[in-house]
Amino acid sequence: MSIAHPNRTLSANHWGLVLAAGDGTRLQEYVQQLVGDQLPKQYVNFIGRRSMLEHTFQRAEKLISPEKILSIVGKHHLTHVEVRRQLASRHNGTVIVQPANKETAPGILLPLMHICKQCPDAIVSVFPSDHFILEEDRFMAHVDLAVQAVARNPSRIVLLAMEAETAEEEYGYVVPSGHGGEINLHGTRRVARFVEKPNKHIAHELVNSGALWNTMVMVFSVKTLLQMIQVIDSNTHEQFARILKAIGTGDEQKTTDEVYRTLQPINFSKGILQKVAKMYPEAISVLPVLQVYWSDWGSPQRLLASQQLLGLRRPRSDAAWFSQDRDKREPARIFGRALAW
Repeated sequence: MSIAHPNRTLSANHWGLVLAAGDGTRLQEYVQQLVGDQLPKQYVNFIGRRSMLEHTFQRAEKLISPEKILSIVGKHHLTHVEVRRQLASRHNGTVIVQPANKETAPGILLPLMHICKQCPDAIVSVFPSDHFILEEDRFMAHVDLAVQAVARNPSRIVLLAMEAETAEEEYGYVVPSGHGGEINLHGTRRVARFVEKPNKHIAHELVNSGALWNTMVMVFSVKTLLQMIQVIDSNTHEQFARILKAIGTGDEQKTTDEVYRTLQPINFSKGILQKVAKMYPEAISVLPVLQVYWSDWGSPQRLLASQQLLGLRRPRSDAAWFSQDRDKREPARIFGRALAW
């Protein structure tokens, strides 16, 4: 598999979706210490010159036109001046506001309704906004390969997954199919199963057997995904179909609010992908991402590990991480250092 430098995908049907509706509860204490506000982590400048969300937008724009990149944010996020500042430059109609946090599946499905309304044949690349990726061009070249694979066969979903370097208990794992180890033209392999947040023993077994870390960066045809959801969860499909019908009308906000009031939280990986994998065994493929440093910054420990790798912080105990008598200006100076990326 050859990795070329990423160029903007020529397909007019390629859209992007940036997931920014989470609250980052495990980092709230540190964020409060760093910026003096309960700002969700994706809006915080931890390393470099931009926030995690701004880095994600910049990364996605290597392949996708900005007007075709939608983002999903929480309604309560907009109470923060910094959030409004970072979203102000986005194209009109591309910031979708979610009435409440109902887990990752609704956070994906709501903006998908807006994409589907404008382009029913869209191929969508999904990007969580809380990932640190050092070799961004190389990572986006893998995304481009996934887009090509879906364009060639729109019936499939392609997940990007990282080489598992350690036995992380808080990550999700993708286990590629072992049947012959077949790899197709674009480097993808069929998924055998998913494992969510295993214990330490199982995590070690997964790493040793060649399982990959699931990034939740994925590419799919919006039409294909919605058809699958209609089969595996008809009630959820029906609720979001109501929103789709209302988009662009005077009932759009009212309908969205009504759906969310009774909507049960659904995790996209457990509630959608795992069910798709069982019902459609050939539908989900994984594309291993090679030679890229990636970290899901869901905990202070992972932030610290990335900082140490980049030489931005001396090793210190976890207890010192949240020390209340530390000079609060120190982490701001360290995190504010500009990096080449």
